[in-house]
Amino acid sequence: MPASDPTPADLLARALRRSPATPLVTYYDDAAGERVELSATTLANWVAKTANLLQEEFDVAPGRTVVVALPVHWQTAAVLLAVWSCGATVLDTAAEDEGGLEDADVVLAAQARLAPLEEQGVEDLLGLSLHPLGMGMSGYAGPARDFALEVRAHGDVFAPWSPPRPADPGLVAGGLELSLSGLVEAAGELADRLGIVEGDRLLVDTRAAAEAGPVAWLLAPLAAGASVVLVNAADLPGLARRAASERVTATLGQRVDGIRELGRDD
Repeated sequence: MPASDPTPADLLARALRRSPATPLVTYYDDAAGERVELSATTLANWVAKTANLLQEEFDVAPGRTVVVALPVHWQTAAVLLAVWSCGATVLDTAAEDEGGLEDADVVLAAQARLAPLEEQGVEDLLGLSLHPLGMGMSGYAGPARDFALEVRAHGDVFAPWSPPRPADPGLVAGGLELSLSGLVEAAGELADRLGIVEGDRLLVDTRAAAEAGPVAWLLAPLAAGASVVLVNAADLPGLARRAASERVTATLGQRVDGIRELGRDD
């Protein structure tokens, strides 16, 4: 990682250099019986394709704002890192209403959230099915473009037309605003405070992650050199077995006997 003014894109690049083939983001949805695992190489590929889509189709670049109306998910990780790779600002509405859209240059939203956005007349709108295999939306006939279908046509290597400017806004979420370099600084400080270390494998409950925000569930592990296991609708009786099979070393938002829980002193 560069010695001065790094941005979130640098954190992903460091993860790719450190361990390109080992799991970096694993996602479980226990309600749907889904499991998706991404190495650093695979995540970087998704990020590059998404960044190329945003840059080439929507002119996303430094100074632009992208609304991300998505739950905590592996595809959300790719979208966030892609926006930051373009040098743009993420307006995070994961746990909020659909406010602030007048400032957005493009909106990426889960399929279930498209209808109210369409009612507001949002034009540059990408819908995500959040399908475990990255397939497109089904049963949808509205005006939003289908992220899964659009992203496939874009390249596996991303080069920004205008390099990210570290001092530019990187995240606006509620009353919080952080620059691109401030995101990295906050992620490093949080990782230190929570005791996340290189090689950690973090089991993260998606409800806790949504409340904590992307600095906690995505960037802090990246900054520390850790990997994450995101669990939605966790099957509590099977959680200890899940933690053992995934070689989890710490948890956030769930307690598993014998494994340290981040954010707790007892």
